Amino acid sequence: MKTDMMSRDVDTTYRSPHATAHALRLNLLAVYLFLYAPILLLVVFSFNASRVSAVWRGFTLEWYGKLLRDRDLWNACWNSLVVAGAATVVATTIGTLAALALERYRFPGRTTFTSVLYLTVIAPEIIMAISLLLFYARIQLELGLLTIIIAHVAFNISFVTLVVQARLRDFDWRLTEAAMDLGATPASTFFRVTLPLIFPGVLGGALLAFTLSIDDFVITFFTAGPRATTLPLRVYSMVKFGVTPEINALSTLLLLNSIVLVLLSLKAQRYGK
Repeated sequence: MKTDMMSRDVDTTYRSPHATAHALRLNLLAVYLFLYAPILLLVVFSFNASRVSAVWRGFTLEWYGKLLRDRDLWNACWNSLVVAGAATVVATTIGTLAALALERYRFPGRTTFTSVLYLTVIAPEIIMAISLLLFYARIQLELGLLTIIIAHVAFNISFVTLVVQARLRDFDWRLTEAAMDLGATPASTFFRVTLPLIFPGVLGGALLAFTLSIDDFVITFFTAGPRATTLPLRVYSMVKFGVTPEINALSTLLLLNSIVLVLLSLKAQRYGK
C-alpha cells in the first residue's frame, strides 16, 4: 500500500509541471485575447459597408477612399509628421549626447540628473501639459507647431536617453581610447567608432520618440494653437460625432504604422547583436 501511495505521489509530481505549463499557456492566451481582440475587431469593421459599426453589412474599401479625399485629415497628418520628425531629430541628438555624458563621465549632480530623467517619464502627462502651457504664457510665445515641437522634445529626451543608456551599459570604452591612441580626433572617434556601435540603441530611441510624438494627445492639446491641428486632435474632433468606419480605417492605418516601427526597431536590435 505504501508503495502505491509513493507511486501516486511521484506520478502527481511528475505531471504537475505539465499542468502548470498548460495553465500558463491558457492564461497567456486569455491575456492576448483581452488585449488584441478589440483591436482586431476595429480592423475588421474598418472594412464594413455599414456606417453603423455594430452591424456588419459586407466588405468595402469605401472608408479608406474617404480618408484619401479628406483634405483636413491630410493637413493634420502632415502637421503630425512635421512635429514628430523635428522632435525626433532634436530629442535623439540631445538624448544621445546626454546618455554618453552620463555613462562616460562622473560629475557632481549626475545622480540628480538621472532621477530627473525618470521623473519626466513617470510624471502624469496632464501636469507636464499644464506646466508647458503656463511657461508659454509667461514668455508670451504664440501657440502653434513650434510650441508643440518644443513640448514633444521636452518629454522625448528622457525616453531616448534611457534607451541609449541601456545600449551603453555593455559598451567597451577601450575601443575609443584605442582609436584616439592611433591618432583619431574626438569627433572622428565618435562618428567612426562610438556611433556605429551604439547605433541600434540610437535608432531604437528615435523610433520610440517618433511613435510617442505622433500619437500624443494630452500635451499636444494644451500646447497647440487654433491653426496647428495634428492627427490625434483631428481624430478627437471626429469622435465627437460618433465612431464611424472612417475612424476605424484611420485607426487601422495608425496601427499599421506602429507595427512597421516596431519591426524596424526589432531589426535594428538584431543588427546590433
